[in-house]
Amino acid sequence: MKRVSFDFQTVMSGLAVLGMMLAIIGTWPPAEGLAALRWPGLALVYAAGGLPAGWSALSALWREHILDIDLLMVIAAVAAAAVGAPFEGAVLLTLFSVSTTLEHQALGRARRAVEALMALRPETAFRKGEDGTVAEVPASDLVVGDVVVLRPGARVPTDGVILHGRGGIDEANITGESMPVSKEPGQQVFEATVNLDGVLDVTVTRTVGDSTIARMIQLVTEAQEAKAPSERFSAWFGQRYTVGVLLGAGLAFAVFYWLGADWEQALYKAATLLVAASPCAIVISVPAAILSALSAAARGGVLFKGGGALETLAAVDTFAFDKTGTLTNGRAAVTLVVALEGDEHRFLSLLAGLEAHSEHHVAAAIRREAFANGIEPAKVVDVSSRPSAGIIGYDVFGPIWAGNAHLVAEMGAAVDHAAFQGLADSAQTVVYLGRGATVLGAVSVADEARASSAPALAALRAGGVSRIVMMTGDRRPVALRIGAELGLAPDEIHAEMLPHDKVRQVGDLSRVGKVAFVGDGVNDAAALARADVGIAMGAAGSDVALQAADVALLSEDMTKLADAHRLARRTATIIRQNLIVAIGAMGILVIGGLFFDLPLPLAVIGHEGGTVLVVLNGLRLLSDRIRSGDGNVPAHRQPNSSAPVSSVLRSQTTSPTAS
Repeated sequence: MKRVSFDFQTVMSGLAVLGMMLAIIGTWPPAEGLAALRWPGLALVYAAGGLPAGWSALSALWREHILDIDLLMVIAAVAAAAVGAPFEGAVLLTLFSVSTTLEHQALGRARRAVEALMALRPETAFRKGEDGTVAEVPASDLVVGDVVVLRPGARVPTDGVILHGRGGIDEANITGESMPVSKEPGQQVFEATVNLDGVLDVTVTRTVGDSTIARMIQLVTEAQEAKAPSERFSAWFGQRYTVGVLLGAGLAFAVFYWLGADWEQALYKAATLLVAASPCAIVISVPAAILSALSAAARGGVLFKGGGALETLAAVDTFAFDKTGTLTNGRAAVTLVVALEGDEHRFLSLLAGLEAHSEHHVAAAIRREAFANGIEPAKVVDVSSRPSAGIIGYDVFGPIWAGNAHLVAEMGAAVDHAAFQGLADSAQTVVYLGRGATVLGAVSVADEARASSAPALAALRAGGVSRIVMMTGDRRPVALRIGAELGLAPDEIHAEMLPHDKVRQVGDLSRVGKVAFVGDGVNDAAALARADVGIAMGAAGSDVALQAADVALLSEDMTKLADAHRLARRTATIIRQNLIVAIGAMGILVIGGLFFDLPLPLAVIGHEGGTVLVVLNGLRLLSDRIRSGDGNVPAHRQPNSSAPVSSVLRSQTTSPTAS
């Protein structure tokens, strides 16, 4: 429905109510002299309630060749006045004006998501000059490469990377995460997030116009403007139905007049039918729910690229997941430490000192484990690598080495100790540490399942998803280990797949139902595009993820996916409820207008009441919350929920090569 601006509509609605009050006061017989207020009051109602709606309807008809539903209300009110029932027409225009204002206010709550995002953006920033001086400048003046200073409590002025300092960042505005994320040099921060503690120097990587918030605003705006299939149908239906109502009212006038009613009675019946059969509630029932759901999702860190993706997600019965970086953390982590001499602290110190000279992802996992336990790496010098085997160096006691089973054999050592039993068959990368022919211990390294993955998959099953599939390029033993942790059946686990294999598999799945593919948005772009709904994980800051997917989860919390699916299904349910109520109420009113003496004011109340009811029912979706995970994983084992997908280190834990 085409409406006038919110502020003007509110003022005119107030004037219509005032005019209606004056008209009612003018009908009080005991109040001598108040009768003069009746006609000015009615005139005010017709002017305030009818002129804006009439102008809007005529403009839509002239410029867009659209028969606006507002035109039905204006014609009905004029017809009522023409047959000597101006009071009934005034009631119609007053309630219509008030319901329109309530509708604007209600839908305005859903559209204010963009305004809320814009309000988060800081206006100024403290830029550090080359000489170390700090000056306050407008955030819009920042360019890539500038260094800004963030004091505790300050909002990040635009996307950047920490240059110096460590601190906790509240990213709830972007990802919906309830817990702060610890940040250190080299990690990314996003515009409008809050620095909770510490002083940080941040290098600007995006200008304000290209920041994560700016792209979120663009996506939310585009999503609210893009019509879902049911919205397009309701708009198409509303236009054609309006023409039918006008023709039907004209036919009703002719039939009642032919049956013996005078022209005033026939016109009154036709006006009542115009109001009763108006499809306002049907047309507004779908966008009220869609806009509310889109806003609730955006507030929780889930961006839909339009109502179409929301509706399709509700119909999905099969979810296909990429493994690495989606169901798993996406980086190697130490899962087990075996120190034969019993001194795990000394063992990790030696191993971390040796691995400090390697850039391999397994070496990085070992260094992170030592750092998380407060272990200082031992000093190791003259380090050299053995390709596909490991690494050798020297500490104060002589040669020391670390590597896989190939290096163990090369050094003449043995791994037949009881403590090592099962390590080789654990589908994890095993790194042995030794000196000469003596093995000092070993660590197993693997990409672990996210703490939120298993609960999220269980929630999807409980929400009606009939099939969950995992796809990965890893070896099958690794895939089976992760799948077993997540409760997936072996026949739903597909390993050693190339990108085109995933596309083919998604195509096969889509032949039997709607399929959603969940990936990282970078190396899974083709599969995301092939699926009925492509969902990108951890998309904050990732251009590829935001472009390739239909839905973007801004954080890497899998529980948000289950909540988004639940929200989509609830939206579909509310749309059905709205359509049933709207069509049912309209049917009752039409029958009453045709076959019973339904008064025009009662038709007005039924029509406008139904419209407000479906709007309020749709707005219930605004109270839905996209939750965050439980955060019960140890800090050093948690995924970096703030890192963009494009920068997450992809680990292949199946390689036989130790660092």
